[in-house]
Amino acid sequence: MIRRLSLVFGMALLALAFALPAAAQSNNARVRVIHASPDAPAVDVFVDGQAVLTNVGFPAISNYLDVPAGDHEIRVAPAGAGADAAVITANVTLQGGMAYTVAAVGLLADIRAQIYNDNLAAPAAGKAHVRVIHASPDAPAVRVRVADGPTLIESLAFPNASDYLPVDAGTYNLQVTPAGADDVVLDLSGTQLQAGTIYDVVAVGQLANIRAEV
Repeated sequence: MIRRLSLVFGMALLALAFALPAAAQSNNARVRVIHASPDAPAVDVFVDGQAVLTNVGFPAISNYLDVPAGDHEIRVAPAGAGADAAVITANVTLQGGMAYTVAAVGLLADIRAQIYNDNLAAPAAGKAHVRVIHASPDAPAVRVRVADGPTLIESLAFPNASDYLPVDAGTYNLQVTPAGADDVVLDLSGTQLQAGTIYDVVAVGQLANIRAEV
């Protein structure tokens, strides 16, 4: 559905397309991290006190890491400050064979972890899967639709994620409007989707700082 999403009223967007990974071992989960806090510094990420990612700046998205299934403590701290300086501490239970996205969302004053369950199952033949994550802390809810066609996402508000949408591979003329309104704030004509690919679109940034990271 979407390779790129950008709202003229201030969202910066980070769109990801990733090929299907090899299946994780049953005793491991797959975890990736998104730095989606626009006014927070670069960070280090710790799992059970061990640094697994360092100097991750906004709006980066890490690769998936293999983490043993079970209970874990994830800490996010300013780069170089050590785990004890964490601005986010999240206790998570990971299931073997599952995949997760842990996003640092909100502005620094109220930064927190938002955990999304990822579905890396292969799309059906001729299909792509698309999910949108709204991680822009001061942007309104949005609607995504096909021009002169169906609405794909009726209303998506911060910090939620849409379901994975199965979409026929092909080229689409997409439009983004505020939820409940018809004014087109972004025309995404010619959006191409490849069969067998999973797309994540992550809306990041503040209203005053529009930019698109692809």
